[in-house]
Amino acid sequence: MTSTPDRRRLLKLVEEAQSQGARRAKVCKLLGIHARTLSRWRDDTGKIQPDGRPQADRPVPANKLSEEERQRILEVCNLPQYAHLPPSQIVPALADEGSYIASESTFYRVLREADQLHHRGKAQAAKKVPKPTSHCATVPNQIWSWDITFLATTVTGLFLKLYLIMDIYSRKIVGWEIHESECAAHASVLIQKACLAEGIDPAGLVLHADNGGPMKAATMLATLQKLGVVPSFSRPSVSDDNPY
Repeated sequence: MTSTPDRRRLLKLVEEAQSQGARRAKVCKLLGIHARTLSRWRDDTGKIQPDGRPQADRPVPANKLSEEERQRILEVCNLPQYAHLPPSQIVPALADEGSYIASESTFYRVLREADQLHHRGKAQAAKKVPKPTSHCATVPNQIWSWDITFLATTVTGLFLKLYLIMDIYSRKIVGWEIHESECAAHASVLIQKACLAEGIDPAGLVLHADNGGPMKAATMLATLQKLGVVPSFSRPSVSDDNPY
């Protein structure tokens, strides 16, 4: 690898030799470089180009962190009062104390390089939930959607629970019941009654719901598996996935 100062020095030697009548190819051969390589060292304006190969030596940036500064960042991040906090909270906390070690992005970079940029804190790390399988109904009784709705009563604070199943294609209400509580057993009985009332083979039927307790309870899932119904659930906190 030829650094920029070495390139400048070699070009000067070649120019001096050529000014005294030497052939460029002979001078390059004597210096151990190719004449075409020498030509590539200059751009169209005559400016010397640095070595662009990945293996080339690069000058060390003047503002590069020293090893002591990197260790200082790691020590601060691992202190008991900061071990559960991300850099976005550590840096402002240090600023409130009148201390500045490095920028927030530098904290993140140093932690990443030290393999310490993981979930920090006692709470469970957030998980990326994939979008549920898309279903398209072309005829009735292909996809059903169900939910439980609160019904107000004459008593303040007392609600009844409406269990309702709707066919997505025709918007027909294929089954509904009202109960005093939310229970997976009520939902299991309702889905069986709806299949009998519609006179369909439930095998392959898709039943979409949100992530409520009765929807994902073992009793409900066991009933769906027994009937051959395919369960479908929306993502948490994603309103576009919610059942109709």
